Amino acid sequence: MIDSNKSDNFFGNKILSSLHPSAREFMFECGEIRELETGDVIFSEEEAMSHVVFPVEGVISFVTDVTGDKNVEKASLGPEGLLGLAFVLEGDRALGKSVVQVPGKALWLSVEDFRTALDRFHDLRPAILRYVRSLIVQLMESAACNSLHTAEQRVSRWLLQTHDRVAGDQFHITQEAMSKLLALRRATVNVICTELMEAGAISYNRGRITVRDRQQLHVKSCSCYDRIRLAMKS
Repeated sequence: MIDSNKSDNFFGNKILSSLHPSAREFMFECGEIRELETGDVIFSEEEAMSHVVFPVEGVISFVTDVTGDKNVEKASLGPEGLLGLAFVLEGDRALGKSVVQVPGKALWLSVEDFRTALDRFHDLRPAILRYVRSLIVQLMESAACNSLHTAEQRVSRWLLQTHDRVAGDQFHITQEAMSKLLALRRATVNVICTELMEAGAISYNRGRITVRDRQQLHVKSCSCYDRIRLAMKS
């Protein structure tokens, strides 16, 4: 039986929490909860994967190495998704490089146990495919957003998405990290964060952001955020 003292934390992942109790119990017994630390590379591009990873809290980015130490974000995920879509698509290698941006926890499930779960529990694949749909929406909206919207709108959208994925109102992300992920100058991110602080939307101290007024952030964001959030809720 699942330990009720652990289950709330364990099933913070949307996919896992949507499963039949027997499937959840299987995942609980076979999986391992691990800490995710900022900067951890979960998988490198085209790396052969031994595990599927279900984030319970925190933020992981799919990134593209551009030059030097610049990792531009293509998309991100948190407790709504998983790393390991290749196995659902009949592959076995990572579809991109994944790096932890905001620390948290995740369930690691071996490939063998994941394949057993797919065969045994018929509600797992549909739950994953619902996530795939939301990820596709995020990828399309992000591409348009990066081309059409201002730096302030993009930073505000990223902060809102991150706030949605963490427990509470605080999370750790440096301005330098945000500038790399969003392909912006650090000075630009600094100016935007200062303006957001003056507006009362956030506070920022030594890499720790506190969301003070979501409505203010929402006003300064773009419509892409609403479309991505709606897709994530479906």
